[in-house]
Amino acid sequence: MIKLTARQEEILGLIRDAIEKTGFPPTRAEIATELGFRSANAAEEHLQALARKGAIEISPGTSRGIRLLDRPADGKKIRRPGIPQMVLPHPGLMQLSLPLIGRVAAGSPILAEEHVSATYQVDPSLFTAKPDYLLKVRGMSMRDAGILDGDLLAVKKTDSARDGQIVVARLDDDVTVKRFRRNGSSIELLPENPDFDVIRVEPGSHEFALEGLAVGLLRAWG
Repeated sequence: MIKLTARQEEILGLIRDAIEKTGFPPTRAEIATELGFRSANAAEEHLQALARKGAIEISPGTSRGIRLLDRPADGKKIRRPGIPQMVLPHPGLMQLSLPLIGRVAAGSPILAEEHVSATYQVDPSLFTAKPDYLLKVRGMSMRDAGILDGDLLAVKKTDSARDGQIVVARLDDDVTVKRFRRNGSSIELLPENPDFDVIRVEPGSHEFALEGLAVGLLRAWG
């Protein structure tokens, strides 16, 4: 068992809750706001302590680069289900067959046969919910959520989303990955990179559809 302070347990619970609700961990600023810290630096100190105790792993360079870990009885690290930025699992654990979606043609279903560029066999326990397909990420607009160009985003097909969830959306002829938010009668698609603008979708201004929710991320680390 990992021995944690009450505050560390609180932060660990906050991270788990954020992952369960949105599929991704919170930023340092979000942790600081939620727990009443004066600055994000205080949250960072607690995260570093959790990392030293083996409760989490921290990926440098991204504001959401936090991965939960457990330690079984033998002390070997294992990854918790549903955490993004996963290493592709060992072939012996592969159970779920998922199509990899490449370029999507305008006006055609995202799971149309011509969009499938490959099929991956993966362990379903890696995800917060059972995904229907993998989408190859293009660009760096979601960099600060830990979603990078070339990553494979695991997506559960749905046509509805809650504020704050990361979605795959079809906007006119494009398919994009953004954080979802309603603002009155309009919809906002929020990037996680200050170099990119918020996309605002007013009623009747665009052809818009939700193609699914992000439920995890695969990244082949070499």
